[in-house]
Amino acid sequence: MVDVLGGRRLVTRDGVAVEAEAALQNKVVALYFAAGRCAPSRDFTPLLCDFYTELVGEAQPPAPFEVVFVSADGSAEEMLDFMQKLHGAWLALPFHDPFRHELKKRYNITAIPKLVVVKQSGEIITDKGRKQIREQGLACFQNWVEVADIFQNFSS
Repeated sequence: MVDVLGGRRLVTRDGVAVEAEAALQNKVVALYFAAGRCAPSRDFTPLLCDFYTELVGEAQPPAPFEVVFVSADGSAEEMLDFMQKLHGAWLALPFHDPFRHELKKRYNITAIPKLVVVKQSGEIITDKGRKQIREQGLACFQNWVEVADIFQNFSS
């Protein structure tokens, strides 16, 4: 994903800007296309939050995983509200970054929520991340790592 988001800034739910390269290097990246006004997004986000926390917040060492939220909200305020109320400590493409629309086209996002898991190159590992997390829980992450072509020292 570094290849796709290189040179861009991402933001935390607290509004802190981070460089995409530094934040995403050698990680499996899940692009989370969602919106706060969407009931299925509000339903899945807490599950994704738990998944992320177990992999990144609680695991020692933290798993090589990052979520990048790509908002389908109607305004920057709606996006921020959704992030602050329900999101985990993951990153987001800023609302006013026009690249949000390019990513939606590139990954053929026609409905939300959608969790697209990608390699460093931006190549899709799966576009069924939401379904896999619901059905397999943490077990799906090891499958993603095995095909991600990242340097890793992680075992589940």
